[in-house]
Amino acid sequence: MDARILLLPGDGIGPEVVEQAVRVLDAVAQRYGHRFAYRTEAIGGGALDRYGDPFPAATREALRECDAVLLGAVGGPRWDHGPVRPEAGLLALRYELGVYANLRPAALLEGLEAASPLRPEVVRGTDFLIVRELTGGLYFGKPKRRDARQAVDTMAYTAEEVERVARVAFRAAQARRRRVHSVDKANVLETSRLWREVVTRVSEEFPDVTVEHMLVDTCAMQLVRRPTAFDVILTENTFGDILSDEAAAVVGSIGILPSASLGDRPPFLYEPVHGSAPDIAGRGVANPLGAILSAALMLRYSFALEEEACAVEEAVREVVREGTTTPDLGGGFGTREVGDAVAERVLGRET
Repeated sequence: MDARILLLPGDGIGPEVVEQAVRVLDAVAQRYGHRFAYRTEAIGGGALDRYGDPFPAATREALRECDAVLLGAVGGPRWDHGPVRPEAGLLALRYELGVYANLRPAALLEGLEAASPLRPEVVRGTDFLIVRELTGGLYFGKPKRRDARQAVDTMAYTAEEVERVARVAFRAAQARRRRVHSVDKANVLETSRLWREVVTRVSEEFPDVTVEHMLVDTCAMQLVRRPTAFDVILTENTFGDILSDEAAAVVGSIGILPSASLGDRPPFLYEPVHGSAPDIAGRGVANPLGAILSAALMLRYSFALEEEACAVEEAVREVVREGTTTPDLGGGFGTREVGDAVAERVLGRET
């Protein structure tokens, strides 16, 4: 197959990890006879510096000419005090694409038991999926304003917004272990009460899936007490942002977690969960596995290349199992060395 992939490397370690994901995609193309064409554009802080806009017109235009988008990371302290933050570009990108369902798988890879802060007997077997609503809630609600004496953010959801992301979660559960934990704060928030009502109604369309409602603080506690009890976690934007970072700690490192952001029509967006990590940018020690696994999700969800996606995921498992990891996972290998190891295994060669 032929596919056009828009690369948005972004800031900090973003360009380093995206480079390795591309090398793995090239290995997939070589092994399976595909052709991937790449176009690179700016987003985030780098785009602010170059264009004065974290989501410039060239990037927006490029979305119309691609089949999928691979993002690195955005932001950093050097832009924290400006009138516009780099993260505004990421929010605008998600809104422009209409990607309302963010899928964040969290699984403990064999060999990383010691990287988790939890006891091996607690964390072993952890394998769950967070489905996070991505274009509503506090991050997009209006009004949003701040002055010297007051700041206002608005959390708002419509029933339709909840329905569509809930269906994504229930369908995902049907392909897994058929359990959904819907996470909210219905004891306090009106938006959560609506969320719970709508999810309950949608669940009736999926009688083969068990749904359990859980308050977000309880979920946060149970993720560290019994992470293996979860299959699919469905939640709104802000809660999903926080819980997915907690999930990263549970399974060993935020550097290994991928994500896929899906909507009703392509292109879809793929990005590692981690941030721009400016403190290690340029040192060649950033973990590329989150970006590489995000590329695997791209193969699965945008191109329906399940065999190829599984090949990448198995290559990552082999590399981790053999100890070829970056310092965040306790290894002594660099970004490029880890990327090399995954690409070589995709090609069927040992490093």
